[in-house]
Amino acid sequence: MIGDKVIRVLVADDHPLMLEGIAAVIGSQEDMQLVGEAADGIEALSSYRTLQPDVTLIDLQMPKANGIDAVRMIRAEFPFACIAILTTYSGDVRALHAIKAGAQGYLLKSALRKELCDAIRVLASGQRYFPPEISNELMAYLGQDCLSPREIQVLKLIAQGFSNRQIAVQLVLTEDTIKGHLRSIMDKLGANNRTHAVTIGIERGFIEL
Repeated sequence: MIGDKVIRVLVADDHPLMLEGIAAVIGSQEDMQLVGEAADGIEALSSYRTLQPDVTLIDLQMPKANGIDAVRMIRAEFPFACIAILTTYSGDVRALHAIKAGAQGYLLKSALRKELCDAIRVLASGQRYFPPEISNELMAYLGQDCLSPREIQVLKLIAQGFSNRQIAVQLVLTEDTIKGHLRSIMDKLGANNRTHAVTIGIERGFIEL
């Protein structure tokens, strides 16, 4: 509870089983109440307008508007909204995007049963909530250079199996320029080769397959 007040929670997730699981956990707590559910980002915004809950949990991957877009839209109308992202991914770039969009928390679905209630109470009290593994990744990567938009573009094409020559043709650049971008990508990610760079890029959330 916030003082003597029950914490009102809104959950947005397009997976019915996940919604059921979260509803069951929240329903078992005396100091919490699930006041609404949404199946996509647009519905999350609409539900927030109607309910104005104390804490909102939003899935990262949803139809119509993803979690980060939903956070951005809600915070644009309600600057003091308390929102946490729900996700199966621990990539630090996604966490940074969520934070920049205005999320105060980031919860991994794999740890929900254990952490959910604690996280909701922390968020309702006005504090941020990030699991240790997310905090550690953010600390590890925050000081490192991020990939430039062009480097992300090159890495995406590498992930799709294009050769340096093919990427050069597609981006209307010289092959030497592509090789330079690849060296920079590998240096920034600490990768041993192009396959390793793709693997790290996916893990850290720079690209998705």
